[in-house]
Amino acid sequence: MILVTLGTQDKSFKRLLEAIDKQIEAGVILDRVVVQAGYTTYHSNNMEVFDYIDRDEFAKLLQEADLILTHGGVGTIMTALKSGKKVIGAARLSEFGEHHNDHQTQILESFDEQGYLIYARDLNQFSEYIEKSKTFTPKPLVSNTESFIKLIEDFMEKN
Repeated sequence: MILVTLGTQDKSFKRLLEAIDKQIEAGVILDRVVVQAGYTTYHSNNMEVFDYIDRDEFAKLLQEADLILTHGGVGTIMTALKSGKKVIGAARLSEFGEHHNDHQTQILESFDEQGYLIYARDLNQFSEYIEKSKTFTPKPLVSNTESFIKLIEDFMEKN
């Protein structure tokens, strides 16, 4: 099962859902896909789309999921990594009105460079990221203060 989560931004991220839907239509994604869409309005015959999923159900779905597809929100990424999940992240971009700025590109680049997730830089190439996820082993996240501070320092140093 694939869990898609778009966070709680008050702007649409339909572009990611369209990319996923396209891969289902092409037969690249064969798994059940459950989406927590937040403010993104999207209808699909291929995915189970919910505005919000309550905390307990979300935790259950997260544990069941083989792959997490998400926006570049740190909270969502950290939650998935702490659960030992494979993550493909796509940035909300200001040019599409998906965010106020492009800070998610920097977040995803940093996590990708360190081996924690796969950064989907180009949604037109989404099938490549899905294929890569099949053999990708994420770097284990050691959830302690020192490693988190280092992650932030590395991110700040590069930017």
